[in-house]
Amino acid sequence: MKKRMLSIMAALCITCVTVLSGCGASGDGKNGQVIVYNWGEYIDPDTIAMFEEETGIKVIYDEFETNEIMYPKVETGASLCDVVCPSDYMIQKMIDNDLLAELDFEKLPNAKENIGAQYWENSKQFDAENKYSVPYCWGTVGILYNKTMVEEPVTSWSILWDEKYADNILMQDSVRDAFMVALKLNGYSMNTTDEAELETAMQALIDQKPLVQAYVIDEVRDKMIGGEAALGVIYSGEAIYTQRENSDLAYVIPEEGTNIWIDSWVVPKNAPNMENAHIFIDFMCRPDIALKNFEYITYSTPNEAAKALIEDDDIRNSSIAFPDLSQYNNLETFSYLGEEGDELYNELWKKVKSN
Repeated sequence: MKKRMLSIMAALCITCVTVLSGCGASGDGKNGQVIVYNWGEYIDPDTIAMFEEETGIKVIYDEFETNEIMYPKVETGASLCDVVCPSDYMIQKMIDNDLLAELDFEKLPNAKENIGAQYWENSKQFDAENKYSVPYCWGTVGILYNKTMVEEPVTSWSILWDEKYADNILMQDSVRDAFMVALKLNGYSMNTTDEAELETAMQALIDQKPLVQAYVIDEVRDKMIGGEAALGVIYSGEAIYTQRENSDLAYVIPEEGTNIWIDSWVVPKNAPNMENAHIFIDFMCRPDIALKNFEYITYSTPNEAAKALIEDDDIRNSSIAFPDLSQYNNLETFSYLGEEGDELYNELWKKVKSN
């Protein structure tokens, strides 16, 4: 996920936020420190500077590219972190493996007051009692297409198998995202562990492979902006950014359904600065801070008070940033499938990539 690596790294240097190769580090401020492990390019660096200035707490900041890179660092305790921002299914895995601390919501008044009720409800799919996580960003996965290159209406995942778009299709280089597309195309749950259904999805991906220009992650944004491809699977937040840069681009949630995802703040059980972790999370839930982060990263905020502060009516009422989910069918959130489920998906993905 996420974007603008060079600009954020420069900004983080300017604001004197320490970026490290691992979570744990020294460097206390006058009120100690908080060690934050987040997705790359997933926060406005100005909000970190504001936090340090207002609280006197030094932020030690590190980034990861995928949930799978983040998880073993937290699991082994090799890198101590205070605040981490995993995705839904990975939070469930961390809860199941007893890696997370229960949050003290008396210390999180902004979270309780400002996060919308529907996001707490959606979070129950991976945090059943809302004990361990605070929603930070959310969105959908869909098809971004160039209206000058695609003439027919885009309504279905099946267009990604249309031979006339050979070498003009971008797929996510992610096992769960790629299989989600193929599973939904065939009418299956994206959380299935049925081997027959997964074999069908695998074969669909193998059949599609000659049409795919590239399997990408962040590159989908730049390639679509530059007109290098006609169609790409993309996160909704990236779609908002790309449309700002290229008005020929449009975003669609396919009729077969898709993934609705939530990334949330959590605190590992072994966090060395538990009190400061709560202060940091609550600060990020303040309306003005949540608004700054939304405007910077363009991923939808679950913070209703921040949404109300958005001055641009087109953005506040955007069907991409804030879709009416009731009009879509078959929306799901990724679930943790267990070790055997993970191994099965990874084995089949290897066959897709090597075929």
